[in-house]
Amino acid sequence: MESFYSYAMRFWSQSELHANLIIFMNLTGAMLLGFLVGYERSYHGRAAGMRTYGLVCMASAALVVIAGYPDFWYGGRALSPVNLDPSRTIQGVVTGIGFLGAGVIMREGFTISGLTTAASLWASSAIGVLVGVGFYAAAILLALLSAACMIWVYKLESWLPSRPAVSITMQFRPGFVPNEDALRRLALARGYEIAVGTLTISAKEGRIEWRFVAVAVNRKLATRISGLAAELGAFEGIENYHLAHARN
Repeated sequence: MESFYSYAMRFWSQSELHANLIIFMNLTGAMLLGFLVGYERSYHGRAAGMRTYGLVCMASAALVVIAGYPDFWYGGRALSPVNLDPSRTIQGVVTGIGFLGAGVIMREGFTISGLTTAASLWASSAIGVLVGVGFYAAAILLALLSAACMIWVYKLESWLPSRPAVSITMQFRPGFVPNEDALRRLALARGYEIAVGTLTISAKEGRIEWRFVAVAVNRKLATRISGLAAELGAFEGIENYHLAHARN
């Protein structure tokens, strides 16, 4: 009867560890590339930032890279590795987690929350797939990278130059007609510019309501949201307003 040690060594053999090392490099590279794309979105004040893109990119790489090493699945104990087709199972797992992730994403106006949570759920499914096919070391690395991504990348985002966004809703008094050019000049004087394509205008019972996203030109020079609220409260013609950070 095969001893536990010899059985365990099938999962930690030199060739198995070599395969995991290649997966390590794939996961790390995918995470860094995801950070690169996510920083561009984060810099422009979009909801999905470096953490979300890093997790999604890294998890995608994890789900794909295992298909390149069928001979090492299940510690090399698969009866017919070449003929196995776990892709259908993986596809079902990813689809199911996609529905679960959609359930934790919430949107209120221009504010979106839960994106990083959804991405981390998807990453955890990739960790489970890696463990399921016997890539234990790669699964451990993916778990550590995912945790580090959620814990420390937020601090990295706050340290790097960025352009935070604020969603603004303004309801004007009956009969007051706002001027878009004047509004853009006022926003620019306070360190913000109205994002292209975000301005929506509605009218109800004679009251005009404007909704838009204001993106900071420079994070350090932009007026804080509390300062914006104080100014909007004293602004002529505004009856009600609502301010919120347009981020996840």
